[in-house]
Amino acid sequence: MGKIILEHISYTFDQIKNGNWDGNDPYVKESLQFCQNWLQGQDSFDLQTSGSTGIPKTISVNRRQMEISAAATAKFFGIENHPMLLCCLNTAMIAGKMMLVRAMEWNAEMILTKPTENPLEDLWVDTKFDFVAMVPMQVAACLSQDFSLQKLKKIKNLIIGGAPSSISLLENLAKEDIHSFQTYGMTETVSHIALAKIEGSNLVYETLPGVTIGTDQENKLWIEAPMAKEKRLQTNDLVTILAENRFTWIGRADFTINSGGFKIQPESLEPQISPAIEEHFGKSRFFLFGLEDLKLGQKLVLVIESKQADHQKSKRLLDSISDLVHKYQIPKEVILVREFVETPSGKINKSETIKSAK
Repeated sequence: MGKIILEHISYTFDQIKNGNWDGNDPYVKESLQFCQNWLQGQDSFDLQTSGSTGIPKTISVNRRQMEISAAATAKFFGIENHPMLLCCLNTAMIAGKMMLVRAMEWNAEMILTKPTENPLEDLWVDTKFDFVAMVPMQVAACLSQDFSLQKLKKIKNLIIGGAPSSISLLENLAKEDIHSFQTYGMTETVSHIALAKIEGSNLVYETLPGVTIGTDQENKLWIEAPMAKEKRLQTNDLVTILAENRFTWIGRADFTINSGGFKIQPESLEPQISPAIEEHFGKSRFFLFGLEDLKLGQKLVLVIESKQADHQKSKRLLDSISDLVHKYQIPKEVILVREFVETPSGKINKSETIKSAK
């Protein structure tokens, strides 16, 4: 019999279905209420998109979409009955909700924790998990401490999503031989539709069973997937198709920066300059952005999360970047922001972060 395990108590799915649970903590209450609704057969659920690429919106997904997604993931990984799971994501968002759905659909035992930077730091969260989902920030925190690194190594299948992983994170995961995958998906496809095994910094995505992919005239990915409502879902993601079920991700077409006639893809450029940023600013978070410019149309700027404004360090950083990339790919300005603005799912809200720096 599957169950959800909290720090001090656990509930079987039958107990949750019948309302025999105590949810005084708002996070636990919301999570178990969703589970109760699911176990009682609710057919439609309202989910909020992350807002990382536009205005957050609420969309309705049906039960069948989520069931198909959970089944496809189980088939991809060869998940057997009664696996051990960890849910350490925000269950108000699709990634966290799908962990709850997988637990119920797979008749699993699942530890449920509040989303924290290092979900493995609590002493009671210590077992050999068959399947865990985290965001890059959580994985980086787990890697940074030996006690949580050892727990991370016990995870049979680790999926990482919500945002692209940095080059250094990908390389560290490969170095530690952690069986991990970067995800590709969106709320409209109720979680991922493709996964890339992390064996280094180059990621090749493989689609889940039943998913068909292709590109339009501008090399933007389209998806035909049984877990999506639309027959064909057109994305703004630029990709290179390698085979009928494999592709590499280049970046978002709507993030392309046109600076003086040169088109710059931030997501492809960021890994190239990451070593220079780490040299001068450590493991600070950063992103590239295009600001309006009278002369260039858009100018490339580098935004770094930093508690201190050190303009000399910023200048030395730009000198280092100039040795790594073409001259038109060198940021025109470094903007230091004390704290990045995040979406409810923990992604960086780039436009709001830029506004906060003004």
